[in-house]
Amino acid sequence: MTANTHSRPAPFTRSDYKTLGLAALGGALEIYDFIIFVFFALTLSQLFFPPEMPEWLRLLQSFGIFATGYLARPLGGILMAHFADRLGRKKVFSLSILMMALPCLLIGIMPTYAQIGYFAPLLLLALRILQGAAVGGEVPSAWVFVAEHAPVGHRGYALGFLQAGLTFGYLIGALTATFLAQAFTPAEILDYAWRYPFLLGGVFGVIGVWLRRWLSETPVFMAMQAQRDAAVELPLRTVLREHRLAMLPAMILTCVLTSAVVVFVVITPTMMQKTFGMTASHTFALSALGIVFLNIGCVLAGLLVDRIGAWRTVMLYSLLLPLGIGVLYTCLIIGGSWIGLAYAVAGLGCGVVGAVPSVMVSLFPARIRVSGISFTYNIAYAVWASITPLLLIGLMPWSPWICVIFSAVMGAVGMSSAAYFGTRMPNVGSRSVAPCAQ
Repeated sequence: MTANTHSRPAPFTRSDYKTLGLAALGGALEIYDFIIFVFFALTLSQLFFPPEMPEWLRLLQSFGIFATGYLARPLGGILMAHFADRLGRKKVFSLSILMMALPCLLIGIMPTYAQIGYFAPLLLLALRILQGAAVGGEVPSAWVFVAEHAPVGHRGYALGFLQAGLTFGYLIGALTATFLAQAFTPAEILDYAWRYPFLLGGVFGVIGVWLRRWLSETPVFMAMQAQRDAAVELPLRTVLREHRLAMLPAMILTCVLTSAVVVFVVITPTMMQKTFGMTASHTFALSALGIVFLNIGCVLAGLLVDRIGAWRTVMLYSLLLPLGIGVLYTCLIIGGSWIGLAYAVAGLGCGVVGAVPSVMVSLFPARIRVSGISFTYNIAYAVWASITPLLLIGLMPWSPWICVIFSAVMGAVGMSSAAYFGTRMPNVGSRSVAPCAQ
């Protein structure tokens, strides 16, 4: 894809689609490696913690280890962003997927609590930390890589498509879990079949590394190198010293994005089994359907960004988020045959995930862009994604509507933030401005 500083839209070329497709597919495979843990959280809680521990506590500790992966994101993201701003986007973009795949493979072959006792959860924790560090570098690098390649007038679509690719990793995970739930008995999954999706993740990592060999460095970074304008000092220092104002909307919108992902992808499938009594295969199938529509919602959000601007799109989807989650949980609580349709509606409503990146890449100049996004995104995501699952699981016995209430609060935060910062930063995410060439 070719960067352009003029406001006139430029057409997508075959090379543009190739770059976007390879970036999205590689991201999907990496996100699969990270998220497959969620679909087998119940199984892992039985395998890696003492059997005498209460079931709810085992599940809570399993999600605690999952949350630790998020806490590791800032360190990995900051380190990789430093090199992305100084040495190039492509090198870090390829490294992150390798760092993700290796721990996934090791989880697939590691012994359980029955074999090595408390070393099992400790090893699992260490591997999740490595995965968290890897994904902390993947997402910001992917956003910047695609945005800096995208033709003017199509940046929103490119980023929405990329987000659909990343969320496609959730779909691969859901389909894999669905297949295992149908192909094996619960006893077989607990005995040995749970290892297969993690081993598959290692294979996906090798494929992802190979795919990214065919990507080229972004035109924006190459231009900075030619002009000797690449970051020479610590990029994060520049972010903290000169771009503090941009950090606030970046962190707030990251929390909105995180809330949509955690509620829809992480919490709801678990609650469908534990609270609403659905079978694992039924839950995974519905999750897969919902994620298909989440992918569609991301692309639609990206197209809207190119039409009406990023701030307005974030406002619209912040309204749709609680409406979609509300429809889903209404069907879950009262029952009926409309749950599949409700899941699809909720997936479309979570399309705010596809709009936020267009704001993020516009908030920081090119020479410190990856560092600015990585620091704000990973700090906010780490804190929010670590707290939210534990908070919602803990409050679910109090009210089955807790996810709807939480989504409504975060939707209001997204709408008010987009309205406030949209009037003060009107050129951020504008369809007529090409800040990625700065």
